[in-house]
Amino acid sequence: MATKLVQWLTLFTLFSSVWLSLVLKLIPVELDPRIMDVLWPLPIYLLVVFGSYSLATIGYRVATFNDCDEAAESLKQEIKEAREDLTRKGFKFS
Repeated sequence: MATKLVQWLTLFTLFSSVWLSLVLKLIPVELDPRIMDVLWPLPIYLLVVFGSYSLATIGYRVATFNDCDEAAESLKQEIKEAREDLTRKGFKFS
C-alpha cells in the first residue's frame, strides 16, 4: 500500500516525463500547432486547477467541521479541577 505522497510523486513523474517528451519532441509524433499552444502552459493550468480544488476542499471541510460538545465539557471540567488544585497549593488567579 503506497502512501499519498508516493502516489502523487508517481503521478507527477509520469505527467512530467510525458509532457517533457512531447514539448521537447523526443517522441516523433506530429502534433497540430493548436495542441502545442495548449501543451506548453498545461502545467500552469493544472497547478491553478489543483489550487482551486484544494481551496474548495479546505473551505468545505472547515464549513462542515463537527463540534465535540462532550470533549468541550470534559475539558472545562478538567480546567476547573486544575484551578481548584492550584488554588489549594497557593497559586492565585487574577
